[in-house]
Amino acid sequence: MPRAGLSRTEVVAAGATLADERGYGNLALGALAERLGVRPPSLYKHIDGLADLQRGIAILAMTELDQRVRDAMHGTSGSAALAAFATAFRDYVMAHPGRYTATVGAALGGPDDPLRLAGGRVLESLEVILRGYGVRDGEMVHALRTLRCTFHGFATLRLADGFQWSGDIDDSFAWMIRFLDRGFGEIGRH
Repeated sequence: MPRAGLSRTEVVAAGATLADERGYGNLALGALAERLGVRPPSLYKHIDGLADLQRGIAILAMTELDQRVRDAMHGTSGSAALAAFATAFRDYVMAHPGRYTATVGAALGGPDDPLRLAGGRVLESLEVILRGYGVRDGEMVHALRTLRCTFHGFATLRLADGFQWSGDIDDSFAWMIRFLDRGFGEIGRH
């Protein structure tokens, strides 16, 4: 019998918090059971094992990320929308490193897969930004990959303390946004 009041949603949320605190690679069902005050076998009433928990965390993270970037972008366009997305993305990765790591390389299922749907909404937000710059369909996948690599790289390097040389990191972040803005503006003009 599952613990009274314990649900799959709570198990996944607790797993996500644990991944943020200890690192995604250190996520373990025993530690999760201890956090929830249950014996490890009790978790199997809510999840099918570690892989199912990891997938649940990826879905949760992508859904949260989608909401954060959409909220940040609301009412903006152009460089303001680009900066809003980048800032929301960076801040999410910094606040939830374990959850975010769960999304990287997570396998997508069929068309109704919640992870595919949430990830698709994040990409739609980026596409809105890029269409505002005049990026054409034939270049869209390249532009999307460029933004993903740039935002992912900056956020994960910052999280790993990868910018140890002099200079303000936030100034570099703002410079990166201006660089992307000019670059996409140039693409849109041609």
